Amino acid sequence: MVGRECVACGACMKACPVNALAIPKGIRSEVDASRCVGCGRCEKACPAGVIHMADRSGDAHENRALV
Repeated sequence: MVGRECVACGACMKACPVNALAIPKGIRSEVDASRCVGCGRCEKACPAGVIHMADRSGDAHENRALV
């Protein structure tokens, strides 16, 4: 989840190995959950600390993702 406090700096986009994040309206990052692999790099890269990984229920292969 990307919090409303996102400053749209793009650090998460640069950290994501599968390009699952974008800033389409220039306001805050948005995630394409179908691309997210749950690596957590975006969460660690966020200087504002507003990205949080969540459990992805019902998916045995990948259990964490941005949603």
